[in-house]
Amino acid sequence: MATINDNYLKLKAGYLFPEIARRVNTFAQANPDADIIKLGIGDVTEPLPEACRTAMIQAVEDMGNRESFRGYGPEQGYPWLREKIAAQDFQARGCQVDAAEIFISDGSKCDTGNILDIFGKTNKIAVTDPVYPVYVDTNVMAGHTREVNEKGEFEGLVYLPITAENNFTAEIPSQKVDLIYLCFPNNPTGATATQENLKAWVDYAKANGSIIFFDAAYEAFITDESLPHSIYEIEGARDCAIEFRSFSKNAGFTGTRCALTVVPKTLTAKASDGSDVELWKLWNRRQSTKFNGVSYIVQRGAEAVYSDEGQAQVKALVHFYLENATIIRQKLTEAGLSVYGGVHAPYIWVKTPDGLSSWDFFDKLLQTCYVVGTPGSGFGAAGEGYFRISAFNSRENVEEAMKRITQKFKV
Repeated sequence: MATINDNYLKLKAGYLFPEIARRVNTFAQANPDADIIKLGIGDVTEPLPEACRTAMIQAVEDMGNRESFRGYGPEQGYPWLREKIAAQDFQARGCQVDAAEIFISDGSKCDTGNILDIFGKTNKIAVTDPVYPVYVDTNVMAGHTREVNEKGEFEGLVYLPITAENNFTAEIPSQKVDLIYLCFPNNPTGATATQENLKAWVDYAKANGSIIFFDAAYEAFITDESLPHSIYEIEGARDCAIEFRSFSKNAGFTGTRCALTVVPKTLTAKASDGSDVELWKLWNRRQSTKFNGVSYIVQRGAEAVYSDEGQAQVKALVHFYLENATIIRQKLTEAGLSVYGGVHAPYIWVKTPDGLSSWDFFDKLLQTCYVVGTPGSGFGAAGEGYFRISAFNSRENVEEAMKRITQKFKV
């Protein structure tokens, strides 16, 4: 008889965001006249930049002619896209990243999970708490954890609390860990990392032979030039870090799917016999086996992000969402709530009022304001008592949602 991967049975009944959708759908069916505004899932709402649309339309035309038709593309991505990424996203900021070290994919969410394929099962893994749930759940699926405890923490993971008390900056662990997940600007708290903070992590990783998984999906929202956009701005990071980026939140590719992962060719890890193995070769082998690449049409759209028109249009999109974040921060602060994030990130992290639990606040917000956010406890035990609100929506919806919330929760 066929058997299952029992590790899936350790997971909660539903992934955080499907559970949100279930509760919202139940409420909507019972209240068909409720005008629900969704500020929960970090999905963009504004149209793709015109430069990207134009490039994709031309790419569709290319597919209609034998001379310009494309079938299977390179699993690593077309060189003309990788070269622009290397030059404008990394080399322009002083990062020694070569186009050959960039892998185009269909999502940084996918890659942060898939990267575990090339790492062994005995690694000690550290995650922040709260944390983007995919980091934890994919390790559970891969069999890297034991059972969950009464706080909702999986045994076998090292949790690094990030709270208002430590300015949402995780402390360097006192014990040795092998794999470290860092996300800056942070999802869900909106916190950022300084050069000094990242240097401390790089120094720790190099001293302990650790690998940092650096999720920079929201780097486009950083407006303070003193803050690093890439971990490769830190000396020594090429020897201890893999970086993940996405076109989803800056250029609106959530429904189009395009992202990238950087694996430096200088990066190594140990085989069971103690020898050093280049991770680039392993990841290239993994991708060549399990992935057929992002479509030519989508990659042409992503390439257009780096045109003069594309750069201006993407900056306008990011600025629009940051203005939404400013409105949310100001209105909730005026209502007397404790508010964090939303400055260099599209997420606002709110302390729930009146001692409400995260899910109780979710239900109250939905039932009294018809507004949807994300319970902080869904991101980990340290997220209990907090709530994430997303700036990804229309200006009209953001302003209306804030009006409703401040009227109901003014303290």
